[in-house]
Amino acid sequence: MPDWDENSPQLHKNLTGILENAVRNAGNRDRPTRETARRWQFLTMQGLTTPNPAFVGFYRGEPGLEHTGVKIGTYRGVPAADVSEALNRFEATLQRIVAELDRQLPVGLEPDADQLAAIIDLCAWAHAEWVRIHPFANGNGRTARLWANWIALRYGLPPFIRLRPRPDGEYKDAGARAMQGDWQATVRVFQRLLNDFLHGR
Repeated sequence: MPDWDENSPQLHKNLTGILENAVRNAGNRDRPTRETARRWQFLTMQGLTTPNPAFVGFYRGEPGLEHTGVKIGTYRGVPAADVSEALNRFEATLQRIVAELDRQLPVGLEPDADQLAAIIDLCAWAHAEWVRIHPFANGNGRTARLWANWIALRYGLPPFIRLRPRPDGEYKDAGARAMQGDWQATVRVFQRLLNDFLHGR
């Protein structure tokens, strides 16, 4: 079996299946929860070799991962003991903002310029905050990109962020800024990625 972090056909198949399901169900406007992401991570890892079974479908801080830390460059994710509370805040904030956008944008209504900006801002915040928390032992970047595409699809936008391999250019620098709690760099990257997607670049 391919390694869990290898750009393999199996990983591509897993991610494609998750994204296709998100496309099919976008109009349902399901409530976003931490369990949504847990399911994505579990499905992403199917058919892949992992160094520890506890890494699949479990958050850091949960049984088997009580002391698992993560480091991206010089930045550390939220300590394992604090991941659950950080996810609670992430979930509550995302649910509150999504509920407000749902009221403003019924299914099938095309967003105006201000609403589009709000959607991109939410995509960027959810992505950056997930990266900052880094709740899984592996697969946080692709899960963050799934969150962003899931939100985009909810409001009639295309899934404009490539899941794997990760986007090029300023995306990596925006991730480093996200680890410091700044999502504005991700907003700018996402604006460019959406524009490129819509214009076939």
